[in-house]
Amino acid sequence: MSRIARLTRTTSETDISLSLDLDGSGRGEIGTGIGFLDHMLTALTRHALFDLTVAAKGDLHIDFHHTAEDVGIVLGRAFAQALGDKRGIRRFGQALVPMDEALVEAAIDISGRPFLAWSVRFERDKVGEMDTELFEEFFRAFAMNAGVTLHVTQKAGTNAHHVAEGCFKALARALRMAVELDPRVGDAIPSTKGAL
Repeated sequence: MSRIARLTRTTSETDISLSLDLDGSGRGEIGTGIGFLDHMLTALTRHALFDLTVAAKGDLHIDFHHTAEDVGIVLGRAFAQALGDKRGIRRFGQALVPMDEALVEAAIDISGRPFLAWSVRFERDKVGEMDTELFEEFFRAFAMNAGVTLHVTQKAGTNAHHVAEGCFKALARALRMAVELDPRVGDAIPSTKGAL
């Protein structure tokens, strides 16, 4: 079963081409024009064991908001498309990731009910050139377009780089668990309703 998606989305603010393979080996070719976001998406790719290619052009001369949010939108849509009807997956995933003094938990339900609970605080406004408030925008855009319930909770941490990296790596590990095929489920859809 191939779980691959390729999407392109063009607006007056961004132009994004993305390919995603849920059964990859952690290879990424990421180019968003935002250095720190590239770093985070590379970490996500590696720890989720997805193969991900992102080529994004955005109105970075204005700010990074549109590009960060729109990459989250396209990644979420690709994730949903690659999963198809979600047969045989574990559906739930969670991870608790330490990054030095920071500790972040992500819990996910591939439910078809989009929701983000974000309990993360940053003690400075930027990491590199990226506004820290844009991490929530990215995670929300991903969750809403992927159709997942996602909780991201910071347990500890003061270093903004470590906190952000903990968020992305925890998401990666939770996604890796949730999309894994469960041999006990077979090709059943993991819901009492028969659909997700």
